[in-house]
Amino acid sequence: MKLANKRLRGALATTLLLTLAGPAAAFTLDSDEPITVSADSARLDDGQGIAEYNGAVELIQGKTRLTADKVMLYRSGDDLNRVEATGSPARYQQPARDGSGETDARALSITWSASDNQLTFEREAVIQQNGNLFRGDVIHYDTVRRVVTAEGGAETTTGGGRVEMIIQPRSTSNRQGSDGSSESQ
Repeated sequence: MKLANKRLRGALATTLLLTLAGPAAAFTLDSDEPITVSADSARLDDGQGIAEYNGAVELIQGKTRLTADKVMLYRSGDDLNRVEATGSPARYQQPARDGSGETDARALSITWSASDNQLTFEREAVIQQNGNLFRGDVIHYDTVRRVVTAEGGAETTTGGGRVEMIIQPRSTSNRQGSDGSSESQ
């Protein structure tokens, strides 16, 4: 029985990586494109390299969009080191690299860290793309190694504290109908 559970876990992990590697690979904010931020209020501490934006914050870089109630940007010299966003929820959107839809991720807290090459979604985290869904209390994505890890949260009255995945079957250009005829997708 233990061997079967181990195989099942291995198969699920492989499926997860294959499914989310495409959408998650888009998660970076370190491109050479400029970042545009709009908010109800802003405070810049140039000496500390910290910018704080509050109230309906919208951060856009290329086709990447982050919306939140509050966003903190941390810089060192000319480099952006860290982005912290909080909201109810904060939302991260970016077209997939292969052009097949959009990654739509949300959580109460979203953090991007250049030093860790990590994008982290915490508390009520959900990632969706092309009908696939990944939900957990904490979802980490290593942007260099392209590894996704997730943790369930504490069991509550509204959830079992587990990680949830919904993976759509791969579509084919032609499927055969029950009568043998060809149906286009």
